[in-house]
Amino acid sequence: MSELNTKTSPATNQAADPEEKGRAGNAKKAEEEEEIDIDLTAPETEKAALAIQGKFRRFQKKKKDSSS
Repeated sequence: MSELNTKTSPATNQAADPEEKGRAGNAKKAEEEEEIDIDLTAPETEKAALAIQGKFRRFQKKKKDSSS
């Protein structure tokens, strides 16, 4: 069961050339791109954004304080 399978080819995101890796990533991203319909003017969206920003700022401050 722990034997490696050497017959399969490496995944496209494991390309040896960094340039090839970038192209493979862009192609995959374009395929997975999906339209997201979020009303950015909705009050609920604004409240959620402010909550997320506040938590992130507290996280950053805590991280900075602990490293000092």
